[in-house]
Amino acid sequence: MHKIWLIIQREYLTRVRKKSFIIMTLLTPLLLATFMILPGLLITMSGEEETVMVLDESGLFANKLENKKDLKFVHLGGSLEQAKAVYQETDNTALLYIPKITIDDPKGITIYGKKNTSIQTQMRLENALEKEIENQRFMASGLDRETLDKIEADVKLNTINLSDDGEKGNNAIITSAAGVVAAVIIYFFIFLYGVQIMRGVIEEKTSRIVEVIISSVKPFQLMMGKIIGIAAVGLTQFLLWIILSFIAVTAVSAAFGIDAAPSPMEQYEAGKVAAEGESVADMDEESPEEAAANSDEFANTIQDVTQSFANLPLLLIFGCFLFYFLGGYLLYGSLFGAIGAAVDNETDTQQFMMPITIPLVISFIMSYSVVLKNPDGAVAFWMSIIPFTSPIVMMVRVPFGVPAWELLLSMGLLILGFIFTTWLASRIYRVGILMYGKKINYKELSKWLFYRV
Repeated sequence: MHKIWLIIQREYLTRVRKKSFIIMTLLTPLLLATFMILPGLLITMSGEEETVMVLDESGLFANKLENKKDLKFVHLGGSLEQAKAVYQETDNTALLYIPKITIDDPKGITIYGKKNTSIQTQMRLENALEKEIENQRFMASGLDRETLDKIEADVKLNTINLSDDGEKGNNAIITSAAGVVAAVIIYFFIFLYGVQIMRGVIEEKTSRIVEVIISSVKPFQLMMGKIIGIAAVGLTQFLLWIILSFIAVTAVSAAFGIDAAPSPMEQYEAGKVAAEGESVADMDEESPEEAAANSDEFANTIQDVTQSFANLPLLLIFGCFLFYFLGGYLLYGSLFGAIGAAVDNETDTQQFMMPITIPLVISFIMSYSVVLKNPDGAVAFWMSIIPFTSPIVMMVRVPFGVPAWELLLSMGLLILGFIFTTWLASRIYRVGILMYGKKINYKELSKWLFYRV
């Protein structure tokens, strides 16, 4: 055990002192802060007022196109050629030409611009015209928008869990997100640091350093020390990323005086507008009553989300995350180490990587396509029990509630799976770590399992 600890220390200290580790640890939070701040900054910089000149020969939109906060309308008279000439002498955004149309056949409306019209400008003008045409059609049919708004139904379901602890509210989006985020972290951690184990073994093997190390420790001790040491490096880097990302986002937000991301109210309003097919500019025209109703609805939504998050089994989720995080890494890390010992260069690893990566990729895809839709189904059950897929699939299922016996069975099989893959990898590792210049195939690997060294 002392020798394994020495190897863990060596692997950990060697990697955390590398310039690449330090640079990536510092650079990643800065990039994250940039990506979070940049959209808000660009929106602030691009919030310029647009002025559109309007030539309305139909008369349908006279004094009907209302000015918005950042969209102004200037109405013109005369012919189209005269309007074009006036527009050319200005710096206005566009010229909107409305020929003699009817509300039943609104065709032929044209936007003239000095350069290609942006999609935002086109959509905002289309929305403004469509809204006014719809209003006039309602009036012609004897209806109005208020009547239509009263007819429309907005049904929202409250979801309650009945358990031995009483009734608890839940939110399917929050529940799904909690499991998916944990599963994604495990998925990328296994790939990222599992490949590092493989590359580290290949480097030591090709540089012949391993020949010196093996004279002092057993191959199994070397493999376990390398796996655990790199796991510690990964955990350190993730922890630093979380801390530094929070500091970087906070600092950059304060420096530029903008939010790192849209506020919850802005997100809610944006979603509301997208769902109703209205333009962003239309929100400026809300009546005080509508604004108050939206504010109350938003407050209720935030309260429901907060309550649903609090009702999640957070301690269980965190405990399972740690277990499957380490269990999945150790299971796959040993196999990555065995691959590194079996080959002489990274190019030769491709044929052996496929069987290892397929279960991970399948579990990731099935989590989105099947498990989230039916977390208690047969596919979800079996994939959360099999050790090669359980670290990802079980984490998606845990927030939805998993029977204790299923969780214990999954954990027990994962431990047995780790023991088995470690034994399997150690048999390959002890032979392959000192073998050079030979092309290895699966038949040769199967022989190594029974070699006596």
